[in-house]
This record gives sequence, C-alpha cells and structure tokens, in this order.
Amino acid sequence: MSVLCIGEALIDMICTDKGSSLSDGQNFLKKPGGAPTNVAAAIGALGGSVALSAKVGNDHFGKQLKQVMAEFHVDTTHVHLDSKHFTTFAFVSLMLDGERDFVFNRGADAELTVDEVNQIDLSQTNIIHFGSATAFLDGPLNAAYYHLLEAAKNKGKTISFDPNYRHLLFGDKQESFIKQSWSFLKQAHFTKLSDEEAMLITGKNSLEEAADNLLHNIPGVFTITLGKDGTLLGLGGKTYIIPSIPIKPTDTTGAGDAFVGAVLYQLDRDSLKPESLAWEDWNGLIQNANKAGARTCEYMGAMEAFKHLNNSIFN
Repeated sequence: MSVLCIGEALIDMICTDKGSSLSDGQNFLKKPGGAPTNVAAAIGALGGSVALSAKVGNDHFGKQLKQVMAEFHVDTTHVHLDSKHFTTFAFVSLMLDGERDFVFNRGADAELTVDEVNQIDLSQTNIIHFGSATAFLDGPLNAAYYHLLEAAKNKGKTISFDPNYRHLLFGDKQESFIKQSWSFLKQAHFTKLSDEEAMLITGKNSLEEAADNLLHNIPGVFTITLGKDGTLLGLGGKTYIIPSIPIKPTDTTGAGDAFVGAVLYQLDRDSLKPESLAWEDWNGLIQNANKAGARTCEYMGAMEAFKHLNNSIFN
C-alpha cells in the first residue's frame, strides 16, 4: 500500500421523500460512505495503491462496507469488524427550506484503537490521509488519530488532512473542532478545505482573509474548493485560482473526496513531495483533481460515481 486513509466507514441513509423530515420520511436509500472511505475508493478507482484503517460493526452493513472497498481494490486488512458495536449510520433528509434533518447513530467507527493502528506496517506507506471530522469527537478513534499523526511525523511520511466539518455533528463543540484542526493544519503537507471550513477555522469573515491567515500560519500547501468558482491554491506565500470543469451536476456527494483522492493518487504515483513542487506542477495536479470532482458530480451517489473514475479522465 502506498496511501493509507484513516477514519470513519459508515452507512448513509438518505431519505428520498422530497422535503420530508426524518420522522415523516418513508423511503431511504442506503449508501456506503464516510469521507476517508470515499477518498480510499476514489484512489482505488483511479488505479492507485491504497489501504483503509477503520472499524465497522460485525454485521451485514459492516461486511458490505468491506466488500465495496474490496471491489475498488482498497486493502481492507485494517478495516476491523467489531462484534460489540453496530456499524455507524448517518440518516439525512433535505427539507423544503434547504435545511438538513440529520441524525447520527454512532457505533463502531468511534472504537478504532491505538493498538489496532499499531498493527499497520507503515514501511510501505508514502502518504497518510486524515479525513474524518468524527475523529475529533470523543472515543478511542481520537487517540488513534493523534497516535498515527505522531507516527507519520516520526517516519517522515507525507501527511494529508481534510477536516470535513459537519455543523450538525459538532453543535456546541465547535471550538474543540477548531483547536484540533489547527493541530493537523500545522503538521500537514497538503490540506483540502471548503470555503466554510477555511473561514470557520481561521475565524475570518471573508475567503481572502482566511486564505491570507492560512498562508501565514501553516507550512503546507492548501486548497480551498469553491464549487463552480474553481479551486484556490495556497502555495509559497501566494494564492492562485484554478478554474472548475463546467458541468450540470446530478449529485455533488463525494466530489470533494474524489478531488482529494485524485491529488493523493497523483502525488503517490509520481513519488512527489507536496512541499517540493512548483506552481506549474500544482496547476496540473489540481486541474486533474477538478476533473475527478466534476466526473463524480455527474452520477447519483459517491460510490456509484467512483465506478466511472479512472486515470484516463486526466487526458
């Protein structure tokens, strides 16, 4: 394995009754998910070498998650089946006013331990991707996350970070999310943020102020995804905008994860170190990553979209 992703693997239960609350909804679509799981699947779909470290329930849903990952050629050796906890579920419904009705039934994903992470042989790993906001919540996963970060630093691995903030998960724990995000931002070689995350974490009121704050306070390269407005790249004290790929989106779920997966796939494929690359190199990497994100938006559901990802889209 050359890229290792750590974090949650879960089942998204999406209410398909338009405008219904979760209590009123009758029909739900079951989709494998979890941000780092999506990133791993995207890398596998592109033809990369990738492994996932996570914990799921020893139930039908957990076994399905492992099977789906295997179908994307993701190494699931370190996806553990937990007989004491059920697979984590996220129930979501989009209301008519645009708000989301959300219930997070947390189970096995929180239970990944330091001992289980220590079983991973990092000698074959070039990049470690931390892409799970749930790891900033209480549970053994939090300690495992920080333990792996220290191991990555000590062994000179490339560190990738995507905070994946979800307001409905954190509520009154927002300050904890911000503080922990800075711990990773200051040590990551590559970071992907949304515009909302960039402003939240920096405490700034505009994208420009947030980007400037990041330029002065983190050592690594960062991107801020802006949807149809492109991707902002922070590199060497300057920011650049790389245009998006024009499309008519069907579903944006997983687009950011496909973007990250495409960046990491290219870095690993060509044995590239983020901090050593020039603007011209990053311009090409991000253009390709934008293509992967755009392709994902053309299909319903992240895993279904990833079936249509391959490295020929970079041509």
